[in-house]
Amino acid sequence: MTWLARTQVEVPCTVEIEQTPESLHAHVTLDAGFEIEPGDAVTVHDAPVSVPYGERLVVRRSATVSRASRLERAWTKLIAHLELTELYEVSFSERRSL
Repeated sequence: MTWLARTQVEVPCTVEIEQTPESLHAHVTLDAGFEIEPGDAVTVHDAPVSVPYGERLVVRRSATVSRASRLERAWTKLIAHLELTELYEVSFSERRSL
């Protein structure tokens, strides 16, 4: 992997969509233990986008994983860290006046 090159990998996946009173979700599971890392992008091909209310759908599809370059991965990690530290900026002192 070079510093600027983005690579693409085709991988089979399972798409699960459920819209029932118990759950409303859509999940994609990549096969063969394929790990997604910071900065990677996944495009699922021909995936359904919805199911009728009260139903659950599980289908097999293929996905293209666009691997981030080393530079993109480092940038993504840095930005994520900086955004996370914004959450730390909380104060427990009372500043309200009644």
